[in-house]
Amino acid sequence: MEDLIKKFVYTGVGLASLTAEKLQKSIDKLVDEDKISEKEGRKIVDEFFKKTESKKKSFETQIGKITKEVISKFDFSKAKEILDLNKRVKALENKFAKMSKASAQATRVTRKPATPKRAIKKAGEK
Repeated sequence: MEDLIKKFVYTGVGLASLTAEKLQKSIDKLVDEDKISEKEGRKIVDEFFKKTESKKKSFETQIGKITKEVISKFDFSKAKEILDLNKRVKALENKFAKMSKASAQATRVTRKPATPKRAIKKAGEK
């Protein structure tokens, strides 16, 4: 999603840059042909850049709002939430390991030693 937004923004910037170059070339050509004065040409280019800058800020604001709106519709986990969950999982794993170890030790202690069958038969035979 983020890549798509970046591509969209970069495309807009590239388009504005290309438009500015074309405008500058057109103005230079008009100045060279004495159809407009150099001062008028600069004024046209300056106005274009002022309008472009204001449109750019407006565009960035709109993209920011759209991005926040899209992100809010998805239930993305925050990095802090993920870190907290990882800590809880580790704590539970440690607790489980301790419980398993304690259970294994308790089983070994309470178990009676196995009596071999031969010993039982010999004891019964006497």
